[in-house]
Amino acid sequence: MAAAGPAANRDLADAVHLLCSLYGRYPGLIEIALNSCPTGPVRDWLRQASDSYERERLYLVRLTASVGPLPSTPGAAETEAALVAQRHAIETLATSERRGCALGAATALMADWPAVRELLDRAADRIGLQKPAMILPDHDSIMRVIGEGTDGLASERALGFGGQQLLLQNRGLFDLLEARAAARGDF
Repeated sequence: MAAAGPAANRDLADAVHLLCSLYGRYPGLIEIALNSCPTGPVRDWLRQASDSYERERLYLVRLTASVGPLPSTPGAAETEAALVAQRHAIETLATSERRGCALGAATALMADWPAVRELLDRAADRIGLQKPAMILPDHDSIMRVIGEGTDGLASERALGFGGQQLLLQNRGLFDLLEARAAARGDF
């Protein structure tokens, strides 16, 4: 977020491309979780989250096309391997049979996305791209669905695990972005 100077555009473009690689695909985490969710309030919330996140996904894809090509960086093969592993981990969370795990990952994504969106908006501002309004589920609806999606200690632990693991994937992504920026500095 604090990127400035001649490398800022490259670093932001890199972030947009890698975020798109994880979260710009359809079906994504929320849609995969929705496919195996039984009818009820959790499914209704996932459907609403999927509908509102679709707008974010389209923005991310449009922004990716607008920032230009992925910056050339040493270790591209290692980056792609890391992204494949992260996509697999996210899909595993979304398809988990442990009641609450997929919901935990989906709620973590919705709660964390506004911070990610700040980064995307910064990139959009730098290239003059219009930013759509963000209409994701609010904090209260996230908290409500967490309560509705658990029915005991086991599902609470699974929900916490799913959320924690998604946030770890995001942290890993930002660590990768930092390493790529440092590698380009020497390139």
